[in-house]
Amino acid sequence: MTAESLFHFDDAIRIEKGGLLCGVDEAGRGPLAGPVVCAAVVLDSKTAIDGLNDSKRMTERSRERVFDDIVRAAVSISVIFKDNNEIDRVNILEATMKAMREAVKTITVEPHYIIIDGNRTPDGLDGADSIVKGDSLSASIAAASVIAKVTRDRYMLLMDRIYPLFCFSKHKGYPTKLHYEMIKQHGITPLHRKSFLKGVL
Repeated sequence: MTAESLFHFDDAIRIEKGGLLCGVDEAGRGPLAGPVVCAAVVLDSKTAIDGLNDSKRMTERSRERVFDDIVRAAVSISVIFKDNNEIDRVNILEATMKAMREAVKTITVEPHYIIIDGNRTPDGLDGADSIVKGDSLSASIAAASVIAKVTRDRYMLLMDRIYPLFCFSKHKGYPTKLHYEMIKQHGITPLHRKSFLKGVL
């Protein structure tokens, strides 16, 4: 869908549910290291953001530009991290659901309706629905996907300075060939998810 179509999708929901629509998405469920990051975004319904799309379909440069546009245009944004220790303790799904719930609870406005990317809605969120492939359908969810993705990538770039041997700037903690090679050579860092590495350690 085009950026214009994404905003039309949200407008149709606003007509039915109310003006304040909150989109929710995450980044980082699959990596071997680092946090899962969830964002909740309430966009200004009168402002379209040029180039907004599912973050996975955007280049790093375009994500960075659109990130700044979202921050300027949004009514409210909340971002929640759940680190590798929590992921190992409760599992990645539960950590993600908890982060999504906290992100919605900590935005500064009370939305009329909440839409979440995926096929599952966190417990305890009234007025919320999940939308499969919502990040490619809804501007609000797409905005949340960009905020979560860019925030997590920036965090992993900082971690690259602390753990330069692991090349986090190149793979952001995802399970690439390079990342596995670095683990085999150097072991693991305090950022690694041990529950994701049971067959490697």
